Amino acid sequence: MKQEQVMVKQLLDWAKPNENIRTVLMTSSRANPYAFTDLFTDFDFEIFVDDLEAFSNDDAWLDQFGSLIKKVVLQNGNWRTRLVLYEDGTKIDFQVTTNDFVKHLASMPELPDAYDNGYKVLLDKDGITKGISAPSYMAYITKKPSAERFADIINSFWGDTAYVANSLWRDELYYSKYMLDNVIRFQYLQPVIEWHLGVKHDWSINPNKFGRWFKRYLDSETWAELERTYAGAGIEENWEALFRTADFFSRLAQEVGKSLGYEYPMEYEQKMREYLLKVKKLPQDARSFTK
Repeated sequence: MKQEQVMVKQLLDWAKPNENIRTVLMTSSRANPYAFTDLFTDFDFEIFVDDLEAFSNDDAWLDQFGSLIKKVVLQNGNWRTRLVLYEDGTKIDFQVTTNDFVKHLASMPELPDAYDNGYKVLLDKDGITKGISAPSYMAYITKKPSAERFADIINSFWGDTAYVANSLWRDELYYSKYMLDNVIRFQYLQPVIEWHLGVKHDWSINPNKFGRWFKRYLDSETWAELERTYAGAGIEENWEALFRTADFFSRLAQEVGKSLGYEYPMEYEQKMREYLLKVKKLPQDARSFTK
């Protein structure tokens, strides 16, 4: 993996003498002083040019930064995207479009989130980036949920626990894991953990995508409680994980609701818990399958 100074120098040594390239920005985590970065952090470079066709048909320019392992080619309107990984481990997301976009960006009273989250001007041959607003680095800070959003997450979480219980009783491990470790964990538990962190940190942090930085922000006891919601392939241990997830979700959601003045539907939770226990206690010989 290349050090940032080395990578940026290599990029600019190529871009500066190239008359077609007018502006270069670095965005995402490496442009945000509040983000956590390490040797695996991607480089996100945006290259703005006069002639876009020069970057539409020939990708030989990518080879100068190293030996490629993979290249993903994307096109969205006037944007040409190349997602590349080099043999030395350097991963770069290149986005190329015309320099007119920089002029448009400079005319915006408010920055789009991708730039408000952070950007660095690496090259500006025409002096047009001076009009771009400074980033606030607040674009992806966790925001307070509305009462409606809060209620919907609570309702959906408890409703979907029934799918997990039913599939565990049926010995349908694959589907139960999908519901518990995909739908429930990421669609319902994740936002509640984010809101919990928002309350604890006065709604001033960004825990990143899919809970990437949860361990950095959660206290050790809460993190350990989250760890205990994971399970392997055994049906019984997945029953235990389901109930631990329910306990964890309930505790955090009630704390968030109290902080925001939102009512928590305890009666609904109790009825769903009774249902889960009822399913778990059903005898296995009650199962019957028809085609």
